[in-house]
Amino acid sequence: MILLKNATIYDKNFEAIEVNLLIEGEKIAAIGNDIACDNETDLGGLTILPGFVDIHIHGAAGADMSDAREESLQTISKFLVTKGVSSFCPTTMTLPHEDLVSQFICAADFMGKERGAYMHGVNMEGPYIALEQKGAQPADFVRLPDLDEFYKLNSLCPVRLVDLAPEVQGAFEFAQEASKICTVSQAHTNADFETAAAAYENGFSHATHLFSAMPPIYHRAPGPVVAAFDNEKVRAELICDGIHAYPAVLRMAFKLLGEDRCVVVSDAMRASGCGDGDFELGGQKVIVKDGRATLECGNLAGSTTNMHDEFLNILNFGIPFKQALKACTINPATSIGADSYTGSIEVGKFADLKIVDDQLNVLMTFVKGKRVFCSQA
Repeated sequence: MILLKNATIYDKNFEAIEVNLLIEGEKIAAIGNDIACDNETDLGGLTILPGFVDIHIHGAAGADMSDAREESLQTISKFLVTKGVSSFCPTTMTLPHEDLVSQFICAADFMGKERGAYMHGVNMEGPYIALEQKGAQPADFVRLPDLDEFYKLNSLCPVRLVDLAPEVQGAFEFAQEASKICTVSQAHTNADFETAAAAYENGFSHATHLFSAMPPIYHRAPGPVVAAFDNEKVRAELICDGIHAYPAVLRMAFKLLGEDRCVVVSDAMRASGCGDGDFELGGQKVIVKDGRATLECGNLAGSTTNMHDEFLNILNFGIPFKQALKACTINPATSIGADSYTGSIEVGKFADLKIVDDQLNVLMTFVKGKRVFCSQA
């Protein structure tokens, strides 16, 4: 057991309280001021936040899910905890079936071996997307929804989220079945408003990197962006690096989605944490300049950000602290059905904790009760 003393904690209601927190094994055992424990750590007024949850990340620190190597997943895992991210979903690309199989086998072998942030399962971004909105997804491997392929991959390693363009042939039928297993998200879509809205009545419940790889909003053709805003049951991802969406647009999205429907994701690729240079994403050359990752054709190719930097960004953009914090923690956890065990500071949940100073610098990260990062270690 370990008692974290003299801290400001954001409780299950995301309100700040001055209290002590007891960790026993992997979980939060008690929260209060009258707790006795021989093993104490005095935090001296630091702040404890829930560990962040990144449900859409391809890579970081030179590594990528597409490498299909446990070493790469471990590199991502260890990088994430330096940013206060305690759990994640490594994310695939639109690639051939055999490549996806290799990645899923690797991910399954990796689960349970994490030395940093832990894996919830896999996020499938593609291959069931619209060619017209492929973004940085390789066009040669775009294909129609295939339940047999999906079931095979899920049998290798759990799928927590699958992307799908709702207008493609067989999308609704696929979503109705896939939604029994995982979250189904509108992504890389050219759908009109009517199709996008109908999808949310047919198995879809999520929107991937809202605004990106989908038509812009027109007042007489609102498209999938407004369809996501318009349905109160839908959560939507936002990449908050200041590149994928203008700050004023992000403020609009946070206002329309409210406290419970915004999901901050990094959509980071292997250049995250590496600086400028030439990199690779899904077999394609990516050029990073001034932190902006693009294919040679100029299309944005994921991001080089991380969730901690995004959190600081949205606070600077004017998003209220409570809303920003929920968007990085409980909302993504809820999106993949992980909110019963992580995403907030509650007795009985995993002790996934991010400890920061008054400048919001990450000082320590606890994952399942174990301190896996300390900035001064």
